[in-house]
Amino acid sequence: MVEGSVMDLYYNQVIGILDEIRSTEKENILKAARMIADQVKKDKLVYVFGPGGHSNLAAMEIFFRAGGLMHVSAILNQETMLSNGALKSMQAERLPGYGRIVVEDYGIGEDDLLLVCNAYGINSATIDSALTAKEHGAKVIGVSSHKHAIECPKDHPARHPSKKNLHEIVDCSIDCKVRLGDATIELEGFEQKIGALSTYANAYVLNSIVVEAINMLVNEGVNPPVWRSGNCPNGDEWNNQFLDRFRGKVRCL
Repeated sequence: MVEGSVMDLYYNQVIGILDEIRSTEKENILKAARMIADQVKKDKLVYVFGPGGHSNLAAMEIFFRAGGLMHVSAILNQETMLSNGALKSMQAERLPGYGRIVVEDYGIGEDDLLLVCNAYGINSATIDSALTAKEHGAKVIGVSSHKHAIECPKDHPARHPSKKNLHEIVDCSIDCKVRLGDATIELEGFEQKIGALSTYANAYVLNSIVVEAINMLVNEGVNPPVWRSGNCPNGDEWNNQFLDRFRGKVRCL
């Protein structure tokens, strides 16, 4: 392909998946936003977990984020992060029972809300975290690709022993529309597809949920604490007025 044309093709793919999400998942995004708004009204945390290498980016995307809710508590589990070893992280996300350990370590239970974001929606840490949270009385929002989960073979080594998909077991599911294998562009004469989309898709879904939740709260006369960038004027002063409410509650703060 002509140099410069591939980035244009990739741009079109990114915009395309965002448009697809916007046009088909609005109802589910609003349902998730309502669940989050209700937690904030009760002054309860919203836990977000991205079980697996790049899925951790989803948890970080809406945590400690300018314009984002201070009630979001990211579960940044080191064993599943690429910074602790990429191959090791893949083994951790495939390890049956590991998601249970993480959720129980955070004490997630009755009346809590957990948002699990993993584009593939099949691995053991993903399924175990959702099942464990529900077992302990929490509500669970799932962000994953239904298409990827359905088309991935049941005997794939990444799958949870139950062969369940995330979107089948959560209280609210948002389909991030990622295709099987994530990468999207085909080059003539080159076997492997290139250009992953999951980070863009997940970030759009998660930020859409958050901004809709904030809008719901404002419409109901509730002014939720929202982060201001520390790199803009009065950012530190704005944030400091709320910090005592969240120190000791939000683990990664």
